[in-house]
Amino acid sequence: MLKFIKGNLENIEGVQVYPIISLLIFFLFFVVLFWWVFTAKKSHISEVSNIPLDEGLINKPN
Repeated sequence: MLKFIKGNLENIEGVQVYPIISLLIFFLFFVVLFWWVFTAKKSHISEVSNIPLDEGLINKPN
């Protein structure tokens, strides 16, 4: 199975750039997520963490 995929990919020019692009996207996503986690306001984190516990937001049947 792998030789069929490898054979087809060897015929495509510039195919070696796609793994580099996907690695950069993966890396940048986690760097931005890491930055957001450490710069988020404590009040926002507290508010969001209490959303499942809020009884006022539960939809009650009529």
